[in-house]
Amino acid sequence: MTKAAAERVRELREVIRHHDRLYYIESTPELSDAEYDKLFRELEELEAAQPELVTADSPTQRVGAPLPEGQGFDKVEHEVPMLSIESLFGEEEVREFEEKILRFLKLESGDELLWSVEPKFDGVSAALVYEDGVLVRGVTRGDGRVGEDVTANLRTVRNIPLRLHSEQRALPRRLEVRGEVVMSRESFKRFNKQRAAEGAPILANPRNATSGALRRNDPSEVAKYPLEFHFWAVARHEGGEAFATNEELVAAVIDWGLPDSGFGEKVTGLDACLAYHDRVEARRFEIPFDVDGVVAKLDDLGLRERLGRTARAMRWQYAHKFAPVEATSLLRAIEVQVGPVGRLTPRAHVDPVEVGGVTVRHTTLHNADHVEKLGLKIGDRVFLERAGDVIPQVMGVAKKGAGKASGWEDDVPEELLDPETGKVRPGVMWRYGEAFHMPSKCPACGTAAVATGKYWTCPNGLDCPPQLVGRTTLLAGRGAFEIERLGKKLIEQLVSEGMIESPPDVFHLDPAKLIELERWGEKSVENLLAELEERRRVPFDRFLVALAIPEVGTATGRLLARGFADLDALRAASEEELCDLEGIGPEMAKSIAGWFADERNQAFLARLFEGGVTIELPDPEDADAGGAFAGKTLVLTGTLESLSRAEAKRLVEDHGGRVVSSVSKKTDFVVVGDKPGSKKKKAEELDVALLDEEAFLRRIGERA
Repeated sequence: MTKAAAERVRELREVIRHHDRLYYIESTPELSDAEYDKLFRELEELEAAQPELVTADSPTQRVGAPLPEGQGFDKVEHEVPMLSIESLFGEEEVREFEEKILRFLKLESGDELLWSVEPKFDGVSAALVYEDGVLVRGVTRGDGRVGEDVTANLRTVRNIPLRLHSEQRALPRRLEVRGEVVMSRESFKRFNKQRAAEGAPILANPRNATSGALRRNDPSEVAKYPLEFHFWAVARHEGGEAFATNEELVAAVIDWGLPDSGFGEKVTGLDACLAYHDRVEARRFEIPFDVDGVVAKLDDLGLRERLGRTARAMRWQYAHKFAPVEATSLLRAIEVQVGPVGRLTPRAHVDPVEVGGVTVRHTTLHNADHVEKLGLKIGDRVFLERAGDVIPQVMGVAKKGAGKASGWEDDVPEELLDPETGKVRPGVMWRYGEAFHMPSKCPACGTAAVATGKYWTCPNGLDCPPQLVGRTTLLAGRGAFEIERLGKKLIEQLVSEGMIESPPDVFHLDPAKLIELERWGEKSVENLLAELEERRRVPFDRFLVALAIPEVGTATGRLLARGFADLDALRAASEEELCDLEGIGPEMAKSIAGWFADERNQAFLARLFEGGVTIELPDPEDADAGGAFAGKTLVLTGTLESLSRAEAKRLVEDHGGRVVSSVSKKTDFVVVGDKPGSKKKKAEELDVALLDEEAFLRRIGERA
């Protein structure tokens, strides 16, 4: 390696990075394509002649090797969870959001609060991690806790710098930025035109095209897609300068070379946020990318720290969604589907129609009362909209069907026909002019349906095929045991062959019987068994999600796992003890306690454990080191002088404890403010330790 060659390679990389930034980020190119290509070819030739000069952050290394055939992406746990943003619809909800913030912060007015506002791009969220300025990892959002490592694919996105710029300010030791991978509408149209000319399938819309691109196994194919990245948050920055506001942080990120859409603003007060929303919505189709609302975030990073987060979202930001896009279509049929826990839900089948860039063929109708309120009959032309530009919904009747349509029965959607008889399946209303009615029997198993509030359910449990398939799919799915090789179609096959009679049977599958099934081979059986062995150990919260207890999803599973030491403690909990957990109401507590009291569910649990399932509980040593209140239960009573109730609760949780609503023998501390009421008296009767505000803050190190 000659010194002159190494120096020339360094110069070329700097020049190419400079012009990449001018072209892809600042849109002010200074070179013609031919001049740029000449520099790039020279760098390629020098690196080919002297491979020892090649580095991972060289502009020539954007496209890596494809993944081996059949290999999926590695799962990566986000060090900082990628939480949801609370979606709000209409001015009233936005003002209610502000009121919650003001109560939390003990502010009388929000008129002086500074907000960062920006369009909410409808793309694919991703996190980029840089170490000492070099891109080392790119991860999809996934479920917010675990995403997929798509670093090789994100490296092909031309406006993502492989190395950050340090000319204008020093680089942090570690930086994680989050943003949206998008495709402009014009680029998407050109790309689709090119695909059509090549005989490739036409893509439905920019978002789906982006999502599909990032999940391709060959980065060289991903590089053909006109993808862009625009950051919207910094999750971590370690080392280097400190920042007090979002505005300062955004300026730094732009200096480091990351792309910003340029549509964001800083405004004062909520009225200005609402005005920004209205301006952007009015020109949403002038913005090059699909947008479905605006995001507003408090500019002051100190206030963000005080507000913290809920189980699902940050308290200091919201998404104010745009009015949905609307279309009309013909209502062909209403089908009653059976959910995993037996709920019977009507589903509309309509003639295919594009709504906001998505082709809609069917959509939920929620329940019988909802259908009755809409006044739907088969053959009506109905209004469809994507609520929040995401979920298609029937909003009402655009034009009533009239008379009798000839040949109507010839156009029943094929998916509603029984493949063996060719007749319409039970539970489907399809005759022209027919009004919806909830069937008296489960359309899948014939069991008499039962009314529970505004819903109807099939009480046949796991003896009802769709419930067995649904609950098994849920047990094997994301957020539960995460058995990737057990998808719904495979589960349906195993159920039809009698190999799964209850969801825990997935851990009792006989390899000799598996290999006899159609489309199964030795390797596929071996891979499934290996994955099952790996997945038998599962965190407590995901175990609870896998049980399909009504109303217990990911957030509630985490809440229960934090609130109870182990499964035995949760099993023994009374409805009152469950209600002590913030976020668990009486109905949910009744559902959880009832589930564990059912003998069939006790057998369900026993079958899981017989299959070798073990629950992964937090390490007690970690809890001991988890803060001043690690493993402790606290009750808050009275008014605190320097903290709101919500802020005090967050401090307890940040220091390893949990807050419950009532005092019992299991309570470790009661934090007493002004005018405490009966909880203080009960604590004294039970000899529970009392902490005044000063002692509480001293204990967590907030006050000397």
